[in-house]
Amino acid sequence: MLIRVGHEITIAAAQDTPLICMVTPHVSRHGDFVRPESVTTIPQVPVHSYFDGYGNICLRMIAPAGRFSLRGDVTLHDDGALDPVDEDADEWAVEALPDEALQFLTGSRYIETDLLSQQAWDLFGQTERGWHRVQAVVDHVHRHIRFDYLQARSTRTAADAQREGVGVCRDFAHLALGYLRALNIPARYVNGYVGDIGVPEEPDPMDFAAWIEVFLGGKWWTFDPRNNQRRIGRVVVARGQDAADVPLMNSFGQHTLEGFRVWCHPVGEQGNPLDGMQFA
Repeated sequence: MLIRVGHEITIAAAQDTPLICMVTPHVSRHGDFVRPESVTTIPQVPVHSYFDGYGNICLRMIAPAGRFSLRGDVTLHDDGALDPVDEDADEWAVEALPDEALQFLTGSRYIETDLLSQQAWDLFGQTERGWHRVQAVVDHVHRHIRFDYLQARSTRTAADAQREGVGVCRDFAHLALGYLRALNIPARYVNGYVGDIGVPEEPDPMDFAAWIEVFLGGKWWTFDPRNNQRRIGRVVVARGQDAADVPLMNSFGQHTLEGFRVWCHPVGEQGNPLDGMQFA
């Protein structure tokens, strides 16, 4: 199947403002592109790309004073399959883990493993190891946090989310990551596109989504604490320890957000929207 993903972000700044943006699909999906991603700005400015320490693509530019828009759009092939499952995937002992997985066992800006450790072992220490323990964590977080866009807060940590019981997708992800790392299971934060493909369409405007990847049986597996269901057509943008590593827009100066649109929909062979979906 073909999926079209993209975004349009508009800001207003009082002065020229350097930006670093993580909004383009991860390089691992570039082989699926029908054609190269279209990246445009209004007004037009030079855009330079580089890889960060996690292998994420960062777009670097200077937004001139006034109104500025960044738009990306690409159509890519997808196998149309649900997120894979392997209920036999087991945990690996810490000493057996590959070096690159170890960084995803530690606390970070939004994930206080020290504050969550005792609770994690009290809740899940007796749960069957491996996939079933991870799913138990995801089930618990999905039930514990109430999703509410109006309650979004950029400073909310995993411990805050546990205490307050409300948040948005990043808060679901942070709390699940905190429990898993406290249980010595490597887990990392993921930001990307998830459309309403194969599920009832959400009435709210689409946004970038956050989910997690967990290391079991020698592989990374996708889990989604917010939706708690296997989905079709995820498109990863960036991975890191937590949301601090994968900001959509890092602004080195004050600005006001004036517009924000995200799309992720199946399209036909000619790139036309399916089921009456519209693109601007």
